[in-house]
Amino acid sequence: MKHTLLLAGLLAASAPTWAQRAPAKLAQAAGNPIFPGWYADPEAAIFGNQYWIYPTYSAVPGFVYQPAEAVADRVSYAQQVFLDAFSSPDLVHWTKHPRVLDTASVKWARRAVWAPAIAAQGGKYYLFFGANDIQNNQQRGGIGVAVADNPAGPFKDYLGHPLVDKFYNGAQPIDQFVFKDADGKHYLVYGGWAHCNIAQLKEDFTGFVPFADGTTFKSITPPGYVEGPVLFRRQGKYYFMWSEGDWTGPDYSVAYAVGDSPFGPFQRAGKVLQQDLKVGTGAGHHSVIQVPGTERWYIAYHRHPLGDAEGNHREVCLDEMHFDKNGRILPIKMTNQGVAAQPLKR
Repeated sequence: MKHTLLLAGLLAASAPTWAQRAPAKLAQAAGNPIFPGWYADPEAAIFGNQYWIYPTYSAVPGFVYQPAEAVADRVSYAQQVFLDAFSSPDLVHWTKHPRVLDTASVKWARRAVWAPAIAAQGGKYYLFFGANDIQNNQQRGGIGVAVADNPAGPFKDYLGHPLVDKFYNGAQPIDQFVFKDADGKHYLVYGGWAHCNIAQLKEDFTGFVPFADGTTFKSITPPGYVEGPVLFRRQGKYYFMWSEGDWTGPDYSVAYAVGDSPFGPFQRAGKVLQQDLKVGTGAGHHSVIQVPGTERWYIAYHRHPLGDAEGNHREVCLDEMHFDKNGRILPIKMTNQGVAAQPLKR
């Protein structure tokens, strides 16, 4: 069975686009998942007239031989040494860009490359990523930065060392998100272990600008926060979203809060994405995109197939996100058909 799964994965990886595998299905809508393979933590972005998604490769224990004493998470973490990317002109037809980042070009990273975030600045593209899943301040790893001239990479290590390699305010240095405010300032929002920090990035992304009180990392952890932060601005308000629950389980979900600044305070407003026993379970660790010049919003997220108990079996999906007249995010309806084509204006 393991060999059958491996062969299926290799065959899927060889297909350049999901559209080529199922053109009839994709005539009107993308279908969920939007591309084949086990992927998670999708970071969605728009560059020029293309949509991009940068996910975590969700390695499945058992695909490679390991000593009997190796535990399952170590097996899968050891395989997570690269990142793929996917691009689309319309949210329906997706092209795979394999290994846009590989630890071969990041000497300090050796495993558990997770949850990429992407930012464009000065004609360059900066890919932020977590690596090594450090458990304390003595271990080597944390949040790194890679740079490329193209959103398809190849991305190379930018700093030669992690950008964040310690636990500040209790936050494990993983699950990074880069937020650009209306004034052009960039902020790193990150954190696992139920703690979230925000820090202002230098213009060249080589480090941080201390706040007026002399601190570098400020806690903005709302009630219920677990991991996977996302921050965006809409109609003068700051929307802070995050994931709750166990990432391997069916209760994984997305909640949000609204504040008047990137620093909050943020009071939990409620869950907006969670399991639907008719569609999928474990829905979380998402990102959000807005079609420029419109009020059309989308949420990219991962979920588990129905009836599948393997926590690493995660698939990237895309659905619409709506707001009510008071600016509240409406509960997100997970679908199997996905979203309709939405080409970007040239």
